[in-house]
Amino acid sequence: MHCEAVLGEEICNKIERLKWSLWHGQVDKALGKINELETSIEPFNETYARFPRLVMALSELRTYIVNNRYLIPNYGERYHNGQAIATGFVESTVNEVVSKRFCKKQQMQWSKEGAHLLLQTRVRTLNGELGAIFKRWYPDMDLEVEEISVAA
Repeated sequence: MHCEAVLGEEICNKIERLKWSLWHGQVDKALGKINELETSIEPFNETYARFPRLVMALSELRTYIVNNRYLIPNYGERYHNGQAIATGFVESTVNEVVSKRFCKKQQMQWSKEGAHLLLQTRVRTLNGELGAIFKRWYPDMDLEVEEISVAA
């Protein structure tokens, strides 16, 4: 029993170090920590009923990190430079606007498909991709692009 408690504590420490690596944008170190965790949990293969789920979760986390490695920011650096590290205020505003438009008491409401298409159009506008899409659809269309500041 004491041995399992020691291993459990070791695993908790490795998870904390994994989170620290991700928080600081150290993707390769984080992937190494996942490998260490897989080795550390192996003794629990027979005794932990949810062992297969745990292994699957680590595998999915590895896949997510590998697929998004260039999108994982260094939050520690951002924090120390006074930059935003959360988007909660943006998400809150979006949720408020979207939920208001889905409300049945609203005179003009959105369908789920309409909202999805609107958000896709907005993202393409912000990414500067919308003009190229229109040009592909309508090759003869003359698009005069004027730079205007767009509020997200």
